[in-house]
Amino acid sequence: MPVLDDVLATLPEGTISEVRVGAFWTAVVAEVQGQRRCGLASTLTGDNDHHHTGVDDVTDAGRLTNYTGRQLATLAHSSSPLEVSVGMATVNALLVPRPEHCVELNAEEVILSEGAGRCVAVVGHFPFLPRCRAVAGKLWVLEKRPQGDDLPAEAAREVLPQADIVAMSATTLMNRTFEELIALCRPDALVLVLGPSTPLSPVLFDYGVHILSGSVVEDVDAVLRAVSEGANFRQVRRYGVRLVTMRKP
Repeated sequence: MPVLDDVLATLPEGTISEVRVGAFWTAVVAEVQGQRRCGLASTLTGDNDHHHTGVDDVTDAGRLTNYTGRQLATLAHSSSPLEVSVGMATVNALLVPRPEHCVELNAEEVILSEGAGRCVAVVGHFPFLPRCRAVAGKLWVLEKRPQGDDLPAEAAREVLPQADIVAMSATTLMNRTFEELIALCRPDALVLVLGPSTPLSPVLFDYGVHILSGSVVEDVDAVLRAVSEGANFRQVRRYGVRLVTMRKP
């Protein structure tokens, strides 16, 4: 996707020291501009059971720390879901934080504030959705694997043009649906990308995004242990992850 190409083009170089692929989250640690930084991304597994077929999900597994940071980040373009997870986590490790542009605010608070009484579409199923439903004038949830009142992902063509607020999971950047979905949004709609996988890069503002709600890892070693032991994000967050929001100037 062009958006990923443009994000990758802005990344500084870094030295990779750790790659952890957990059941739910992937973490990559890089030395960037004298700082030890950790990036997170959802662990995507796809629908294939390759470990019984001889197909390698991660081609150089066991040697990924031999890559440069920018080389590893290009795996975000891979056809292998696990390699995409490693690539996106690397992107997030290499992105140098710009604290003057971020505030301590999570996506739920943004949606509750901006979406009160309005038509809200959320791409991806998040635990805070019942609270959003209570304040939104109308709430649609689009999911590849619908549950409860969720709509199937295919309903995006009907739903997104009606929404005042569109909140898209960062997974849309990883599964290559981002550009198709953002093209369906009204020009006057407020568009968010949210979730711990979100690249906090101003490049996304050039593609119609107004708000980025992502994560910053503060206790690298504790988060690595949690990811390696199969922690979900609620658990990972306890070990030193801040939720931050970055708005388009």
